[in-house]
Amino acid sequence: MDFYNKVGKMALGSRLRRLSEKLTEQAGEVYNLYDIDMQPKWFPVFYSLAGSEEKSIMQIAQEIGHSHPSVSIIVKEMTKKGLVTESPNKSDGRKNYIRLTEAGQLINNRIQNQYTDVNAAIETALQETQHNIWKAIEEWEFLLEQKDLFKRVQQEKKLRESEHVEIVAYHPQYKAAFKALNEEWITTYFKIEESDYKALDHPEEYILDKGGFILFALYHGEPLGTCALIKMDNQTFELAKMAVSPKAKGKGMGWLLGNAAIEKARAEGATRVYLESNTILKPAINLYHKLGFKKVTGIVSPYERCNIQMELCL
Repeated sequence: MDFYNKVGKMALGSRLRRLSEKLTEQAGEVYNLYDIDMQPKWFPVFYSLAGSEEKSIMQIAQEIGHSHPSVSIIVKEMTKKGLVTESPNKSDGRKNYIRLTEAGQLINNRIQNQYTDVNAAIETALQETQHNIWKAIEEWEFLLEQKDLFKRVQQEKKLRESEHVEIVAYHPQYKAAFKALNEEWITTYFKIEESDYKALDHPEEYILDKGGFILFALYHGEPLGTCALIKMDNQTFELAKMAVSPKAKGKGMGWLLGNAAIEKARAEGATRVYLESNTILKPAINLYHKLGFKKVTGIVSPYERCNIQMELCL
């Protein structure tokens, strides 16, 4: 217990596994007490078949929340023990269905007293605790179905790393990075077009001198992301040339850059931000939707790669 107190809640899985192993070991002793020759791990499958209804392995797996391979292994073990039998389904000969044998049915009749006593013992134990573990497990199962542990850790990682991201305005020292980041991004999916070179080779003349802005996302001082606001008219900016280095994946740079650009456009008195993209860039499209952009049509694009246009009304 000292180990788990020292490690803390990040050892939740290990501690639950330890509890599960202890309960499984003690459950084996309970089966021996009632002279039931069955392994604890077989119980979910056995109980699923106890209603005398034959079922496929897939049906059992879905009912008890186990994987198909796991149920298949258990069925083989129970078949070897003589508790279940496997045979073609009468209405669908392509599928094998599982049912209890006579020996399995005899165990089902004898095990009822064990069910009664075990349930009573669990209820008594729950009354002796301050927190209802059964309800807590239900809550955790629901939470992890909504957002699994991997995504939760991924989110925390992004939040932590984003604290080291700084959004800054254009400076000549970042000119080479502006071009390099965009070239890296564009050539990964498309080809660089003539309109790209105008902005990438001459960002001051093509973007800044015309009333636009360029932002950079620095991670520990290194420029790993960038985007531009190109002035279209007094009320509209185009969000363009957004590129984030693969080295910055998972750090939330796109979200930070997008929000910073939107706030900059709003501060400049704009009422609309427009952008062009391609639907094969699903993460980017998802990002734009999260930022509030909506699909629009009717504007002629200078880029061959553009097949979707979006806008955000400020």
